[in-house]
Amino acid sequence: MMMMVPSKISSLLQFFTLLYLFTVTFASTEETTALFKWKATFKNQNNSSLASWTPSSDACSDWYGVICINGRVNTLNITNARIIGTLSAFPFSSLPFLEYLNISRNSLFGTIPPEIGYLTNLVYLDLHMNHISGSIPPQIGSLAKLQIIRLFDNHLTGSIPETIGYLRSLTKLSLSINSLTGSIPSSLGNLTDLSFLFLHVNHLSGSIPEEIGYLRSLTRLDLRNNFLIGSIPTSLGNLKNLQVLLLNDNNLIEEIPPSICNLTSLTILYLSRNNLKGKILQCLGNITTLQLVMMSQNNLSGELPLSICNLKSLQVLNLGRNNLKGAIPQCFGNMSDHLEILDMQHNNLSGTFQSNFSIGRALKSFNLHGNKLEGKIPRSLVNCQRLEVLDLGANLLNDTFPMWLGTLPELQVLSLRSNKLHGPIRTSRFMKNLFPKLRIIDLASNAFTAELPANLFQNFEAMKRVDQTVEDPNNKEGGYYQDSVAVVTKGLELEVDSILSLYVTIDFSNNRFEGRIPSIMGDLIALRVLNLSHNGLQGYIPPSLGNLSSVESLDLSANHLEGEIPNQLTSLTFLEFLNLSHNHLQGCIPTGRQFATFENNSYEGNDGLHGVPVSGGCSRLPKTNNMTELEQESDSTFLSELNWRVVLMGYVCGLIIGFSIAYLMVSARNPDWLCRIAEELEYKILMRRQKNQQGCQKHYIR
Repeated sequence: MMMMVPSKISSLLQFFTLLYLFTVTFASTEETTALFKWKATFKNQNNSSLASWTPSSDACSDWYGVICINGRVNTLNITNARIIGTLSAFPFSSLPFLEYLNISRNSLFGTIPPEIGYLTNLVYLDLHMNHISGSIPPQIGSLAKLQIIRLFDNHLTGSIPETIGYLRSLTKLSLSINSLTGSIPSSLGNLTDLSFLFLHVNHLSGSIPEEIGYLRSLTRLDLRNNFLIGSIPTSLGNLKNLQVLLLNDNNLIEEIPPSICNLTSLTILYLSRNNLKGKILQCLGNITTLQLVMMSQNNLSGELPLSICNLKSLQVLNLGRNNLKGAIPQCFGNMSDHLEILDMQHNNLSGTFQSNFSIGRALKSFNLHGNKLEGKIPRSLVNCQRLEVLDLGANLLNDTFPMWLGTLPELQVLSLRSNKLHGPIRTSRFMKNLFPKLRIIDLASNAFTAELPANLFQNFEAMKRVDQTVEDPNNKEGGYYQDSVAVVTKGLELEVDSILSLYVTIDFSNNRFEGRIPSIMGDLIALRVLNLSHNGLQGYIPPSLGNLSSVESLDLSANHLEGEIPNQLTSLTFLEFLNLSHNHLQGCIPTGRQFATFENNSYEGNDGLHGVPVSGGCSRLPKTNNMTELEQESDSTFLSELNWRVVLMGYVCGLIIGFSIAYLMVSARNPDWLCRIAEELEYKILMRRQKNQQGCQKHYIR
C-alpha cells in the first residue's frame, strides 16, 4: 500500500507537467499567430529586419526582437526596424505577459489604441520617434507596473491624461517634442519615484503646479519651450538629486524664488527667454555644483552679485539681454580658469573693465556687446589662449587697434564695431602668423584712419581657403549655448547664430580709411561678406576681387573709387547684394550672370556709369559690314601685327619697371610707398595701353 503512494504522486506530476507544456505551447502559438497578423498589416512587407517572422519558425527562438520566458512573449524590441504601419492591429490582448515593448525609431502612424490598457504587466513602453498622432489614451493609467514611458518626438495632441498620476512605479516620463496642449496635471505630484520628467517642446499652458515640488526623487525637470505662465513655484526648492532645471522659453513672470538656492545638487539652471524680473539672487553662489547658468532675455535688473565668483565649477554664464547695470566685478577674471563662456551682451553695464585674465585660462567665448563700457581693451585677454569668440562691439571703448590679439591661436570671431577706436592699423612686414584662424572681423563704425592694412589681410590664413570641416563653436556644452554675433550683410544687420559654419566676414565700413583697396584681398576666397563702405578709399576696384568665388554681399559704396567696374566681378556667381553707389566710377556696367539682377540703387551717384540698369544701353565701337573679304583679311593681318608689337613693347617695359621696383622694394626698409607707386604705375600703363589700342582701331576703321 505504501509503495502505491509514490507511484500516484509520480503520475500526477507527469500529468501536470504535460498539462503545463500543452498550455505553454498553446499560448505561445496564439501569441505567434497574433504577432504575425500584425506584421501582415505593414506597408512594407519586404522588410528585411523582420524577415525571420514566418509562421513556420519559432517566435521565441527565431524571431528578431522577440524574447520569451517560459514560452510566453516577455520582450518585444524592434526599434529602428523600418516598420511602416499602425498600432490598430497590434495584439494587446494576446500578450498578457509582455513586460518590455520598444517599437521606437520606426514609421508608425495613426493613434495609440485604448486596448493598450490590456498590457497590465508592462514595465517599459517606448514609442519615441515615430509619426503617432491623436491623444494619449487615459487607459494608460491602468498599467500599474509601468516604470518608464517614452513617447517623445511624435505628433501627439490633446492633454496629458490625469490617469498618469496613478502610475506610482513610474521613474521616467518623457512626452516631449509633441503638440500636447492644456495644463500640466497636478496628479503628477503622486509620482514620488519619478526621477526624469521631460515635457519640453509642446504647447502646454497654465502655471507650473505646486505639486511638482512633491517629486523628491526628481533629478531632471525639463519644461522648456511651452506656453507656461505665472511664477516659478517656491515648492521647487524641495527638489534637493535635482541636477537639471530647464524652464526656458516660456512666459514665466515675477522674481526667481530664493528657494531655488536650496537645490544644492543643481548643475544646469536654464531660465532664458521668459519675463522674469528682479535681481540675480545673491544666494546663487551657494550652489557650488552649478556648471551652466542661463538667464538671458529676461527683465532682470540690479548689479552683478559678487557671489557668482564662488561658483568654482561654472563653465557657462549667460546673462545677456537684461537690464543689469553697474561695473563688472574684478573677480570675474579669476573665474576664467574654469569659465568657458561669459555672455553679458545687451545690458547697461558701465565703467572700465579691469579684470585680469591669467595665463592658461579656459575662456572660449567672451561677449559684452551692447553695453556702456569705457576705457581700453584689457591687455590681459592675450592670456586667454583658448579664446575663439570676442565681441566687445557697441560700447564706449577708446583705444587703438589691439594687434596683440593676433597672437591668440584659436580666435575665430573678433567684433569691435561701434566704439571709439581710432588711429591707423599698422603691421610690420616682419609680423607673421597673426590671427591665423580668424573668420569674422568687424571694425565698423569707429574712427580708424590711414590705409587699409594689406599686411594684416595677408595673415588671414583661414579666409584663404574654403573649409567645410571647420568646427562650429555652437557644438559645445551639449547644445545649451549658441554663440551669436551681429553682422551687416546684404544691407541689413542680422543676428547670426551659426557663425563659423556659415559666415566669413570683413566689415571695415564707416571709418576714415583712405588709399587704395589692396589687391591681396582677392586671395581671401572664403569671404561671404565684404563691406568697405563709407570710407575715403580711392583708386580703382581691384580686378582680383573677382576671385572671391564665395562672396554673397559686396559693399564698396560711399567712397572715392574711380575707373571702370572690372568685368571679373561677373564671375561671382553667389553674389546677391552689390552696392557701388556714390563713388566716381565710369564706363559701361558689366552684363550677364548676377549683374542682371542688380537694380539702379547699386550704382546711383556715379555720373560716369552707363548701361543697364542706369541707362538703356552703353555705346560701343561701331561695326561695318561693307568690307570685302580681302579688306577683312588685310584688317585682321594689320591688327594681329599691331597687337603683337604692342604686347612685346608692354612686356619689355613691364620687365624693366618690375625689376627696378623689386630692387628698390628689397633695398628699402619701409616699402609701403613703393607698393602704392607700383599699383599706380600698373593702372596707368593698363589704361594707356587700352587707349592706344582703341585709337589705332578707330584710325584704321576711318
